[in-house]
Amino acid sequence: MSITAGTFIIGDLPQLRLIAWNRNPHDVITGEEAFDLYERNWRFVDEATLTPHERAVVDRLIREYGHGILHV
Repeated sequence: MSITAGTFIIGDLPQLRLIAWNRNPHDVITGEEAFDLYERNWRFVDEATLTPHERAVVDRLIREYGHGILHV
């Protein structure tokens, strides 16, 4: 769940938690930080196991921070 608009708890998004393995799962990060993590580590994301919620979050991050593009 979001803490405030545009922030996320790493552990609330399963694939984000996996790619941010070196960070505390209770850390709160901004949408921009989340987008950067997904973009830099997309090759490690298992798209088949993305939950509908996490897929919606990723899509929103791509629209807001990637201007519709995820450079992977």
